[in-house]
Amino acid sequence: MTADGKFLRLDAELYDYLINHGHNGDPLLRELAEETARKLGRMSMMQIAPEQGALMTILARAIGARTAIEIGTFTGYSSICIARALPADGHLTCCDVSEEWTAIARKYWERAGVAGKITLTLGPALATLRAIPADQTLDFAFIDADKTNYRNYYEEVLARMRPNGLILIDNVLWNGAVINPRSQTDDTRAIRALNDFIAADRRVDAVMIPVSDGLTICRKR
Repeated sequence: MTADGKFLRLDAELYDYLINHGHNGDPLLRELAEETARKLGRMSMMQIAPEQGALMTILARAIGARTAIEIGTFTGYSSICIARALPADGHLTCCDVSEEWTAIARKYWERAGVAGKITLTLGPALATLRAIPADQTLDFAFIDADKTNYRNYYEEVLARMRPNGLILIDNVLWNGAVINPRSQTDDTRAIRALNDFIAADRRVDAVMIPVSDGLTICRKR
């Protein structure tokens, strides 16, 4: 522990220990991660970490989620983690703009046995969200797409979320840039603004945790 706070600084050895002592050793997801890295190179850093995927599955299952939405699917790792937590008649809507990336996702959805629970919508996610009927509620949402629209995604999802439903928001620490005053990109400013907003938003209970690149979990009141 540090002298001024109750947290640990992870090095590679301690992180490996963390991974090896959780239920993160799924062979299919490991193969997906390896294929993503092989085909997309540095772009593969967009994929969520193994422990984050395990956490998402636990949270979705713990609240009995039946309807879920994912904004930013990439090659399918996070969507498999969510879909596995849903019951047989549950449904996950996946939003993305890349046919190339989601072609990999489709292949692994089939192999994971969850393709029947998933609908993929290619196109702007805001249009998909706004097309959801007013009487259709969501139980679980994961936001991991273009950062400048994070606040818009949050508002559209929150309006459709049932009480006690969960919204998970990725990359909220943005590799540390959120506290670097020299970092003033549009993405960084958008993440900072949402972080500040959620910290004061009385419509939700929220916690930011240092999983991977930072994850905020919001429970709708």
